[in-house]
Amino acid sequence: MKIVRQLGTVFITLVLVLAAAATFFAQSPGQRGITPEDYFSFEFASDPNISPDGKLVAYVVTKVDRAQNRRNSTIWIVPVDGGRPPLQFTTAPQNSTSPRWSPDGRTLAFLSSRPDSTATPAAGTSEQPRAQVYTLSMNGGEAKKITNLKNGVSVFRWSPDGARMVVVSRIGPSDAKTSDPKDRSDVRHYKNSSYKFNDTGWFDDRRTHLWVVDAATGSATQITEGNDWNDSDPQWSPDGTKIAFVSNRTGKEYDEDRNTDVWVIGASGGSLTKISDHNESDNQPRWSPDGKSIAFTGEIRERDHPKIFLEPSTGGVPSVMAANGLDLIPGALEWSEDGRSLYFETGSKGENHLFRVDVGSKRVNQVTSGPRTVRSVDFNFPAGKMVYIANDFKHLDDLYVADLDGRNERKLTSLNTELWKQLQLADVERFTYKGADNWDIDGFIVKPVGWQDGKKYPLVFSIHGGPAGQYGVDWYHEFQVYAAKGYAVLFTNPRGSTGYGQKFERGIDGEWGGKDYIDMTKGVDAALAKYPWIDKDRMGVTGGSYGGYATNWIVGHTDRFKAAVTLRSVSNFISDDGTRDGAYGHKADFGGSDIFEKTDLYWDRSPLKYAKNVKTPTLILHSDNDYRVPIEQGEQWYRALKHFGVTTEIVFFPRENHNLTRTGEPKHLVESLNWQLYWFDRFLNGNATAVAPDAK
Repeated sequence: MKIVRQLGTVFITLVLVLAAAATFFAQSPGQRGITPEDYFSFEFASDPNISPDGKLVAYVVTKVDRAQNRRNSTIWIVPVDGGRPPLQFTTAPQNSTSPRWSPDGRTLAFLSSRPDSTATPAAGTSEQPRAQVYTLSMNGGEAKKITNLKNGVSVFRWSPDGARMVVVSRIGPSDAKTSDPKDRSDVRHYKNSSYKFNDTGWFDDRRTHLWVVDAATGSATQITEGNDWNDSDPQWSPDGTKIAFVSNRTGKEYDEDRNTDVWVIGASGGSLTKISDHNESDNQPRWSPDGKSIAFTGEIRERDHPKIFLEPSTGGVPSVMAANGLDLIPGALEWSEDGRSLYFETGSKGENHLFRVDVGSKRVNQVTSGPRTVRSVDFNFPAGKMVYIANDFKHLDDLYVADLDGRNERKLTSLNTELWKQLQLADVERFTYKGADNWDIDGFIVKPVGWQDGKKYPLVFSIHGGPAGQYGVDWYHEFQVYAAKGYAVLFTNPRGSTGYGQKFERGIDGEWGGKDYIDMTKGVDAALAKYPWIDKDRMGVTGGSYGGYATNWIVGHTDRFKAAVTLRSVSNFISDDGTRDGAYGHKADFGGSDIFEKTDLYWDRSPLKYAKNVKTPTLILHSDNDYRVPIEQGEQWYRALKHFGVTTEIVFFPRENHNLTRTGEPKHLVESLNWQLYWFDRFLNGNATAVAPDAK
């Protein structure tokens, strides 16, 4: 008997050792799952610009300075042939962005907010330097400051001959005031319904306009003006005599009018020629190589997907559509050098790629491919090359070069390589299921890191914002973090998502909390049926913006989820539409009617109406300066849940706006993810001792 007991002990020990070994090898020896704090080590690539001779690429690398709680951007250069490693081109502690080669390739211009060593700050002010245009010779030397505009420069473009630049800056009546700032009123006084914007805050009296700057002397001439509109996206004509740009000249821009148009003005200023001919938003003017036509994107009706149009550069005749059957949203429009093609970037079915329009036949073809996101494409047509940034579900951004048809692709950078050697990252699997109306809906599932057959795993269901947006196969730090913590991750593209055509995207009209909710619940059901290793009794739901709205709606209509984290979420459409940065901005989602015309419908679609039904423990994350979904939305939801006895907590992030989880302060971005982990650990894992991030 003693021998049998000993053998039994040995057997049990062996089983435990083998199980531990299986887990160890499943997690890949020497590697670990990613953490929220790994964000501090990420390197981000952006904005590539290929040199005129096609031999070099300038691009931006952004890193996080954890000690300073900020991001620093510098410009790097790498040979197109990959013959040398990338070289850091700017080294100042201030950010350097927007690298643009001079037409002769001898100089690289960029934006930077470097302090002027010759300037004396005004007494009693703490104003930071504004971004200005600088140039650096490829032969070496110090950076030369070109512009010296009071409110800085946000965008610039070289003239075709390299002698001038057109720049975008801001100016307004207050710039002419000479009194001491301490003696001026500091109230905010408005006469229009639009007086704030999430990304920039409360409006002042300054508007964006265009200046033409001598590239040698820095002498600047303002060529557009006006206190009731903004001018943007300037584009030089091929002969350098004219500039096309975008502006809403109705005088109603600050009363929610969306009718931007394409205009042309002489490079020295003067009268305007209107090019576009729609009563909705027209954008992205691009001159044909011969200067005879201007391509642009335009909407015929509100919330239409933009189409690509062509118009003679002299204006005066109806524009014509450049592409037949285009049912995607074109961005980053660009002509080919021979004028036979137009290129654009767009999201499509969970991916983002480059497409080409054959102008003669009006046919559209996809150029890049694969389960990834391709963006920021820049072309050198004489060299037959294009460069771009790409990422996928397991890789952050890197720089690539390829032929114009997408072939012979080569990777030019290897950012984050050392960090990635330490990490084990999860894969994503796509599946399709039937939603409401029998529509095909894309779903995506991520297995937990170290997944083992026969085990049950909790699930986090994430809902994207918008709703005009899409989830897909690009990089999502939070999903990798969930997977590293042992959660399966489910995300879907229900109706309202982009990338599936206008009918699908506008399927949200009148359906907030209706068929979109059915699409989502059917996605959860499909995942449970397809992946039986998901523990249906340990599911959480989360989302931001529209995803936060959907989270609130879901927990008001079902208790199948055991935890919810709602970020920057709508709870009450009526108060939201009266306080957000786009007044009554949900009209197009409610049949074109505002809160006064369909008050009952807006209230019926508000999660707050159903707060009494909520049983799910809910964590609410909101930002102090969120002007898209104002902070009162989070407050109303929190107080209602408290009123009805729901387990709930609310966290306010100071100094942040609606973009907290995208461009917020690094420490806040990381902490917001840790709050999510805290809540899911507490209620999906049953960890009663889970510690809130602010208590650590």
